[in-house]
Amino acid sequence: MGSLYKDEQDNWNTVCLKYLLFVFNFLFWMGGGVVMGVGIWTLVDKGEYLSLLASSTFAVSAYILILAGGLVMVTGFLGCCAVIREQRSCLSTYFSCLLLIFLIELVAGVLAYVYYQSLSEELKQHLSKTMTENYAQPGKESITHSVDRLQQDFKCCGSNNSFDWAHSVYIMSPKAEKRLVPDSCCKTTTPQCGKRDHPSNIYKVEGGCITKLEQFLADHLLIIGAVGIGVACLQICGMVFTCCLHRRIKLDPY
Repeated sequence: MGSLYKDEQDNWNTVCLKYLLFVFNFLFWMGGGVVMGVGIWTLVDKGEYLSLLASSTFAVSAYILILAGGLVMVTGFLGCCAVIREQRSCLSTYFSCLLLIFLIELVAGVLAYVYYQSLSEELKQHLSKTMTENYAQPGKESITHSVDRLQQDFKCCGSNNSFDWAHSVYIMSPKAEKRLVPDSCCKTTTPQCGKRDHPSNIYKVEGGCITKLEQFLADHLLIIGAVGIGVACLQICGMVFTCCLHRRIKLDPY
């Protein structure tokens, strides 16, 4: 009688674990979609600014998120198959996939954290040089477009302030046609509006575009970190449930 009761209890525990894993896999699959979405959003939403950065760390973090999100969605399906079949080999494969994705996300998190620490210094050193030396120069059309969009989107002018443009190769050249700043600095963009640098005509923002872009990238890194931590917590729960179910399945059925 005691043995029968113990078997029923074990079966009930196994069923509970299976349902918990099903629920987890559904949440995990949705989390994978969120992770992939955040990665794509990071690259698409103002992704043109990446050409203004000295390193590719920010872009690499986003690509890793997209890869991890895709693996998460595939692994969620694999997890459902493993639970249905109740085979140790399938559960072991599922556990390995969870661990692999966890390590990938860990790498992305470390890259994002390291990049966040050096973000301010990189922008100060690189953005000013890029804007003054490469703007409106032959073969630098992508940078020119990125700078114009940066100044219009963030309503700023110059890396630190509008006076930075006075040292620009473009402004000092005949091509500028006596402009004091590029036309993208203007509050209302019209041809040759950059000839007048009065605060009523152009953006005068404390800290310039460096401060604005730094805040934008920092916000994105924060979102990437929060999503990564959330999915990582789900993965840890999934690995625990998988181990428990794996221990209850003694032999693979043939």
